[in-house]
Amino acid sequence: MKFMKFPLRNSLRRSNAAFSFIMSHVSPVLLLFSSLSFLDPSPSSKAMSKHVKSQSTRAFENTSTNVAASQMRNHLNSLVDSVPESVPAEERQRFENEMDSFFALFRRYINEKSSVSNTLDWDKITSPSVDEVVSYKGLEENLNHPKNFDKLAVLKLNGGLGTSMGCVGPKSVIEVREGQSFLDLSVRQIEFLNKTYDTDVPLLLMNSFNTDRDTELIVKKYQSHRIRIKTFNQSRFPRIFKDNLLPVPSSYDDRLDAWYPPGHGDLFESLVSSGILDQLLNEGKEVLFVSNGDNLGATVDSKILNHMIETGSEYIMELTDKTRADVKGGTLINYEGSVRLLEIAQVPKDHVEDFKSIKKFTNFNTNNLWINLRAIKRLVESNSLQLEIIPNIKSIKIGNSDINVIQLETAVGAAIRYFNYAHGVVVPRSRFLPVKTCSDLFLVKSDLFNLQHGTLKMDPSRFGGAPLIKLGSHFKKVSDFQNRISHMPKIIELDHLTVTGNVTFGKNVQLKGTVIIVCSDGSKIDIPNGSVLENVVITGNLQILEH
Repeated sequence: MKFMKFPLRNSLRRSNAAFSFIMSHVSPVLLLFSSLSFLDPSPSSKAMSKHVKSQSTRAFENTSTNVAASQMRNHLNSLVDSVPESVPAEERQRFENEMDSFFALFRRYINEKSSVSNTLDWDKITSPSVDEVVSYKGLEENLNHPKNFDKLAVLKLNGGLGTSMGCVGPKSVIEVREGQSFLDLSVRQIEFLNKTYDTDVPLLLMNSFNTDRDTELIVKKYQSHRIRIKTFNQSRFPRIFKDNLLPVPSSYDDRLDAWYPPGHGDLFESLVSSGILDQLLNEGKEVLFVSNGDNLGATVDSKILNHMIETGSEYIMELTDKTRADVKGGTLINYEGSVRLLEIAQVPKDHVEDFKSIKKFTNFNTNNLWINLRAIKRLVESNSLQLEIIPNIKSIKIGNSDINVIQLETAVGAAIRYFNYAHGVVVPRSRFLPVKTCSDLFLVKSDLFNLQHGTLKMDPSRFGGAPLIKLGSHFKKVSDFQNRISHMPKIIELDHLTVTGNVTFGKNVQLKGTVIIVCSDGSKIDIPNGSVLENVVITGNLQILEH
């Protein structure tokens, strides 16, 4: 049965009258209390939740949940009614669809909060079977199937901004290597693939309302390249106030920070609603390779593609070995007979340290995903994807006050349990090279990597994995990073680098072993040109005077 959105909205509009009596007899304080009780349960309420609820308690919770849902539906209807007549009919329809999707998400959220815990039963969690997690090394290198590339499309998650690194606009346009951005490197990779195998792998960019306009302008420069680029937007959902669970925006064109993109779990419905999925199917595409736009290790891999097609799997998640820096990353488990992604938010508090153990859970999700397109269409149209809801608490400025708001998000990795023959593949660490901070940027800009057709390859003279890089707050913004490190040091033999304080690097600097540079407040350290630092700790004050 297909999920019908508009009848849902209209029927709920008609049913609002049924709640008017309740609304007029339930005090705002009581409604607020009932809302907060399932948002942030006290220890005592958590303890009581282990007991069977009385009939009166369940009736009260059901009434409170219904009232909250009715209030939300009224406000969403008002938002839809606020769309100006000048807005094209297609955009108006899209916005109404988004409000319906948000209402379904919100209704599920309050129902789950008032009934059961989001955590899993730890005793039911077991390690995946040998069929549910396989090794990349065990996959066959079948060079006789280059035509499998004809069945492939590549999607980059492109909804994030570069604000965390001090940049304006989409993160994908930050320069990461030799004057080229994340997006430039992705285009070069796929263009080389298309030329090498005489194929036509398209690049899809899932934008958010934050990145769409800038991205549309940027992709025009690739028109002469041998690559087709398709863009589409993920949903725009309203943030809700934490205290009363009502929407922050009061109109369609309300302030930008009243809205949010609801996480990459929105990929499935946005692919369908945008019409992109049907376009891909009509072109004969079968497999979608999805990855974060800032993961420079996420390149098309023929072994995984061939493995997916040969096994008939509808969903493959790339995993890689966990280090102490990855202890919070989600991992695959077997839960009640099916493979699932376990996130730290789902772990009972008593077992969080068990979850972080790199001995018990040896690998984690890279968010490199291979997904069957027809399976996506089937699951979306049957409304089968009920992804775990992640409440994300944020703060926005209203007047002179900081107000707490909630974003209801979902993650694309959580969908694995809904696909047939889904499993994980443990891949080399080289396929996970994210750039989240300027410490990561230092790594990918260095001589540790060589750039080949848009792909970063680790220098063969390097022994072992990548070094650990920790740059302090003086290097947080890309502009500060570039001013302090105008010439990248050589780090082929580096194991660990920590830099804090007012530090700058000269030309032709070499770093080896463990190097720690700590500059105290009010001081400055200039690393001289041509310095070779090996297994040293530098503190105090060191300035180079120009003559």
